[in-house]
Amino acid sequence: MSRSRAPRQESPAAERFGVFAECLLTGVWIALAALPVVTLPATVAAGAAHLRRHGAGERSTWREFTADLRAAARRGWLVGLAGTAALGVLWADLAVARAALPGGPLIAAVVALCMLGVVVTGLRAAVSWRPGESWRALSAAAARRTVLDPAGSLTLVCGFAVVGVSAWFAAPLAAPALGIVTGAALAVEERRRRR
Repeated sequence: MSRSRAPRQESPAAERFGVFAECLLTGVWIALAALPVVTLPATVAAGAAHLRRHGAGERSTWREFTADLRAAARRGWLVGLAGTAALGVLWADLAVARAALPGGPLIAAVVALCMLGVVVTGLRAAVSWRPGESWRALSAAAARRTVLDPAGSLTLVCGFAVVGVSAWFAAPLAAPALGIVTGAALAVEERRRRR
């Protein structure tokens, strides 16, 4: 006589570790798919969709990730190109400001802040993406949230610091850390939505 067992409940610690492990895996997927830099917004959007599905208990595999990546990349590569160009211009401005110009340190600080703003805005837009949504509208809304939610923006800047330290410590660690930053961005956006 066989007994049917009730589904086993995971402990909260095991569930949290599962989410952490899924973020690490997603970071590796993002790093691999973002090798051509202009696809970074689309890969982050696909990674965020994967983590969203995982959090909802839905099926989410590499196949769904690549389907989301294709959908997000249709217009997302333009956002990646525009972001890369904006960061390139700001990087050049930073180099000029550091060239011993009067007021250079102040200008360099403002330019560095603008660079962080561009990156945070891009991340917030990417994690907010859903199939069929306009990247332009997402980017405009993300820019407003970046300014109006300084605590969330600072959280994401700290996430970038984690990626940087991970890369400095051991370059391969930067890839999984991208998933952690994506998960943090999802949490920041969800916290703001619930308020």
